[in-house]
Amino acid sequence: MVLGKALALRKKPTGESLIGLVRKARRAGSDPAPRASGPIIPGQSVAGSALVAVVAIMCFLACLAVGAASVVYDAARDWQKAISSEITIQVRPVAGVDILGEIDKAIAVAERSPGIGSARVLTDTETQDLLSPWLGPDADITALPVPRLVVVAIRDPARLNLAALSRQIGEVVQGASLDDHAIWISRLSGMAASMIAAAIAVVLLILAAMVLSIVFAVRAAIAGNKQIIDVLHFVGATDRFIAQEFQRHFLLTGLKGGLAGSLSAMLIFFLVGIADRTGETPYGAQVDALIGNVSVGAGGYFGAVATVFVVAVLTALTSRIAVHQALRVRPI
Repeated sequence: MVLGKALALRKKPTGESLIGLVRKARRAGSDPAPRASGPIIPGQSVAGSALVAVVAIMCFLACLAVGAASVVYDAARDWQKAISSEITIQVRPVAGVDILGEIDKAIAVAERSPGIGSARVLTDTETQDLLSPWLGPDADITALPVPRLVVVAIRDPARLNLAALSRQIGEVVQGASLDDHAIWISRLSGMAASMIAAAIAVVLLILAAMVLSIVFAVRAAIAGNKQIIDVLHFVGATDRFIAQEFQRHFLLTGLKGGLAGSLSAMLIFFLVGIADRTGETPYGAQVDALIGNVSVGAGGYFGAVATVFVVAVLTALTSRIAVHQALRVRPI
């Protein structure tokens, strides 16, 4: 009866003749790693195309999450670098004290300190620009007791002694204090770490959903090709041989879907980078105002390429494990 089913299955388009599969299965007994000349599962089918689309969508979303994490990491690194390269001396107005003289003292103390490159006071225009979001663009800061800021550029961080400089500023300059921006660096580091952790969690959830999709697809493929698998077992094919055939099929599926999703994501990265570089145009200005600098660097592209290999390997391993489990519990 099994041979009768085998002859009947020869008329069904399965990607290769059943006789060829039987011959490969027989060679599996003598060759521990036989080279398959064709797939057990039909490659061009509605279910196969749907699975490629699902893998492509999952890979696309994972690449977007990786790109977002890369943007956040690069931005946080640049912000920290910019902040850590400068410190600020705040000179507050004190009754009966000439604030301009105190500013000159603060600049002189800062420039004499080791590791300092230069020091300058923010002009009235710069100070008004900093306060305009709260006081409005027409506020007269000269009529208000607004502290003046002295920006100090760090030339050699190894030689800089912030504690000694802060003490000298407090002793020499009345109403002055030193701000090393440590609290802002800490907040930026915490924000970047939180967003990167969220992106990693999103990638893991996407990969988990893809694994579940592969498991269901493998079980459906086994159910749809049950008679072929029974014939292969009848002629002596091992579970390892059948699992290798399924693994090869789903590995190609993962590569196709992964490449499609990764290339689509990299195209989005490229287009966003072009839009970000057009900041001089009205459209580019609106993009920068809404979402800021979102140009994806080399890390995002490398992550997109790496995602393809992760998806392909994960697809192959998932299919192999699912096939072994399904064949182990098959009815006798």
